Amino acid sequence: MKELTAKVRKNLPIARGIYEMTLTLPEEVEVKGGQFLNVSTGNPAHLLKRPFGIMRKEGKDVTFCYQIKGEGTVCLSKAGEGALLNVTLPLGNGFDIPENAKKIAVVGGGVGIFPLLSVIESVKGKEYYSYIGFRSAEYACLTEDFGAASKQLTIVTDDGSIGQKTNAVSAFLSEYQKAKPDLIISCGPPVMLRALKTQLKERGISTPCLVSLEERMGCGIGACLVCVCKTADGGNARVCKDGPVFNINDVEL
Repeated sequence: MKELTAKVRKNLPIARGIYEMTLTLPEEVEVKGGQFLNVSTGNPAHLLKRPFGIMRKEGKDVTFCYQIKGEGTVCLSKAGEGALLNVTLPLGNGFDIPENAKKIAVVGGGVGIFPLLSVIESVKGKEYYSYIGFRSAEYACLTEDFGAASKQLTIVTDDGSIGQKTNAVSAFLSEYQKAKPDLIISCGPPVMLRALKTQLKERGISTPCLVSLEERMGCGIGACLVCVCKTADGGNARVCKDGPVFNINDVEL
């Protein structure tokens, strides 16, 4: 983990309320798919940095996407090329993809697709069957990137304005026997992850499943306990430090 001052290289809208930002770091930093960064908003009045999953790293450049949700991300969206932002990275554990997992199902919803793209672009030699869902076509983004990195891509929307009219979990499960993955990786809203966990259990599917959780965070290093989640054994885990990636059976969703 390093605290650095980064320069904004790109900060552009890519879908309704969604921006893609590329930062140039003063030095190269090793990053694993599924790890995240904390970045300042550019407003000195905002003491806390904002956490975002790292989507791509190329040399000294790191790219992430974010959704306009409040005052902090509004400020971030106004950061122009050349602006300087404080950043802490890499944070979290990331996805550990077993060597023997050759066929991997990727199930993502909304802004949860961003950390998943970092995995399928960086971990080579796998067959990725990707199922990504959006509210509607105006929120859809990065479909070409997922298509280029996947053996098969299925796009779904709640209203059917692009792709199939269903959700990512249902689309994946309808083709489970076709894909027969060795591993499932997923990230998305809590309701999606709960549905995935429930359906896997009800269908008796024992394929290992890793999920990246999205929680509000303060420090990003496990000290403030803002992002604590319940574990299956009755304990607690810090999403920022112990996660954000967990085995789906190890956490309460």
